[in-house]
Amino acid sequence: MALFIVRHQHAPERCPARDPDMGAMLLNHLSRPNVKQYGVRIQGEAVVQGEHTLYLIVEAAADEHQLRRFMQPFEQAGSLDIFPASTCARVVASGGCGADLSMSDAVPVVDPEEACQDALEAELVVHRAHPLNCETSIPALLGGVVMPNAHFYVRNHFQIPNLDADALRLSVGGLVDRPLSLSLSEVRNMKSQTLVVTLECAGNGRSLFDPAREGERWDLGAVSTAEWTGVPLTEVLDQTGVQAGAQEVLFTGADGGTIDGGSTPIRFERSLPLDQACDAEVLLAYAMNGETLPLRHGYPLRVIVPGWYAVASVKWLTDIQLIDRPFEGHYQTEKSWYEWERDGGLVREPVTLQQVRALITEPAPNDETGRGPLAIRGVAWSGAGGDRACGGQRRRRELAGGASRQRAQASQLAVVGVDHAPGGRRRHRRASQDHHTRTCLRSRGSQPAGACRMEPVRLRQQRHPQRIGQGDLECRWYQAAPWAVVLRG
Repeated sequence: MALFIVRHQHAPERCPARDPDMGAMLLNHLSRPNVKQYGVRIQGEAVVQGEHTLYLIVEAAADEHQLRRFMQPFEQAGSLDIFPASTCARVVASGGCGADLSMSDAVPVVDPEEACQDALEAELVVHRAHPLNCETSIPALLGGVVMPNAHFYVRNHFQIPNLDADALRLSVGGLVDRPLSLSLSEVRNMKSQTLVVTLECAGNGRSLFDPAREGERWDLGAVSTAEWTGVPLTEVLDQTGVQAGAQEVLFTGADGGTIDGGSTPIRFERSLPLDQACDAEVLLAYAMNGETLPLRHGYPLRVIVPGWYAVASVKWLTDIQLIDRPFEGHYQTEKSWYEWERDGGLVREPVTLQQVRALITEPAPNDETGRGPLAIRGVAWSGAGGDRACGGQRRRRELAGGASRQRAQASQLAVVGVDHAPGGRRRHRRASQDHHTRTCLRSRGSQPAGACRMEPVRLRQQRHPQRIGQGDLECRWYQAAPWAVVLRG
């Protein structure tokens, strides 16, 4: 439906509200049942006090002529102006008030305005309207074991495909004995598995980098946990008969477009080494938190790679290929990578396991509080979470206020806060009795040696430099950063 702003003005002596019968007639004309007959939806109305001017925000299914016919009773009492309009979400998604909204021609896509508006109503923090990128608010990270679908952070490189699930065919080929073409119903009829998995964008926390780097200005909310249900990848690969020369499994999504500096459209693709794909409980997921996979999270089918950064969990999955060499696509080797200083040289490799992170969520930086106990809450997570990845061990999280510390074990996304929770997550509260005028709080996460590729790094000090890159950019990576809380009283 098209959006319009309607302005009606009349002279004071012709004000319809002076006549009770005329006023009642106009109210009935604007009633919901009557408006519906004209294919019109009124989103808002206001009369400028003392100005005899009415403004309406109206959606109309037909053209302006139909809307003008609906507004005829008002036009008889004065002037009528109709202006084509847009929402703020559409203007921002278009890149300006006079810009046209670009839409993909390759596949059907979700209306960017609608997707952005849905994210705002879900109280996500929007960083980019088109393609849609938004993070979970920090307070929402302290919710239940899993994040509700509406509040799960959203990361896109291209527009959101709107695929027909009934027409979907998942192609599985390459170095296999028996290529497959599976419908969604055939996938759903296979042996299924449900896993609680935390996904995190590799650029989470980019807004805190010093010096600043290009890319989405994530705070620390580009991470969320959900319960994913789907078919283990090994179930599909076993049916194909993987050939001896296969080295990697390449996943291709339906989302695509032209990248900066490129002239030919590409699809979003990522690969996994074959042994990792078979050992990491990789899922082809079709459900999220017990519901059908939402459009913006990969409907109707997506990959879930537990413990790895979410760039590996390809959404809108359409194709799986077994290949005989390391994949060197844009989002594999050019966009997201680590650069390590090792043995006097630089080593670059694609991002894989999530690095350990720890975050204080309450109190907020520079909060003021009265004298007395202070509850400190936060979250910690890493790709080595859980007994499976840690070989039966679990990582440690530390909270420090001054010289005192408390330690708690955790796995997956561990929440600092209230007693033990299901799924291996531990919540913990530290009550501080310090009465200094200004107290510095730190959180630090740690994990068993060898569980992640990241080497140790001190708080705000680098012992082993490391960088995470976006294209030819690089940025310093810190486990945690301290902030101050002012104690009053």
